[in-house]
Amino acid sequence: MHGDGGAGRLKGETNEPGWEVDPDDDWGVAVVETVGRQLKLRREAMGMRVADFAVAIGYGEDLVYKIEAGKRIPRQEYLDKSDEALEADGLISATWEDVKKVRYPKKVRELGKLEAQAVEIGVYECNIIAGLLQTPDHARAVIGAAQPPYSPDNVERMVAARLARQSVFERSPAPAVSFVLEEGALRRPIGGTMVWRQQLERLLEVGRLHNVVLQVMPMSCDTHSGLDGRIELLKFADGTAVGRSDGAFNGRPISEPKHLRILELRYGTIRAQALSPGESLAFVEQLLGET
Repeated sequence: MHGDGGAGRLKGETNEPGWEVDPDDDWGVAVVETVGRQLKLRREAMGMRVADFAVAIGYGEDLVYKIEAGKRIPRQEYLDKSDEALEADGLISATWEDVKKVRYPKKVRELGKLEAQAVEIGVYECNIIAGLLQTPDHARAVIGAAQPPYSPDNVERMVAARLARQSVFERSPAPAVSFVLEEGALRRPIGGTMVWRQQLERLLEVGRLHNVVLQVMPMSCDTHSGLDGRIELLKFADGTAVGRSDGAFNGRPISEPKHLRILELRYGTIRAQALSPGESLAFVEQLLGET
């Protein structure tokens, strides 16, 4: 996120291109501290003061200090500009390969890694549209509605992390993916009418993919097996699986076969109670036509 381009203006604290480091993320901290140390050593070897370096790359001194101290995760643009200013011949730019692996929160990285390995993904979402299906603007509105509110920078970081998980739809071979969404969530115009329309269009786009089944749980179904909350099931090529449910096993991930059978039973029942895939897509089309 950039400044307004005014003469002599550097990118300020509120829109710096970097993210705060989670102190509980040991691997992330180690990577960012190593990259920061390399940047500092290279800058000092070039005989550049922080103030001069900040001007050369177009960012504030405060950001430079934070990145060199391993307190902030640099984005790719920052590393590329640093590489050019420090005449590093690509060595600093190359650190992005390590940084990009830790640029998202630890929990999101772990979930994304599991989703990237799964051959089957099943999700029931009761209150919102599943993160794997959200458009950027819809995700921004959902995350931005949290209380207490996240900083604008953290909102963008979480949006980027959520969108990165959607690479699951680009995998080859493609996993089998199924979603069950509540009608009420589809009717809530989060972000305003245009954002809502774009989100409904995205649901139709993904729901028509050959490897995706999208279903809607109608409000006319007065009770069903998902009233306890969200369910996610991931199955892997070696026959193992992991699942999580807001209303079972204290919300923790589980992999024990006897516990997985419970979640599979609940999810299977939910799918049986929901509208068929064809009926569901027709319902989303109807909603889109009503906006």
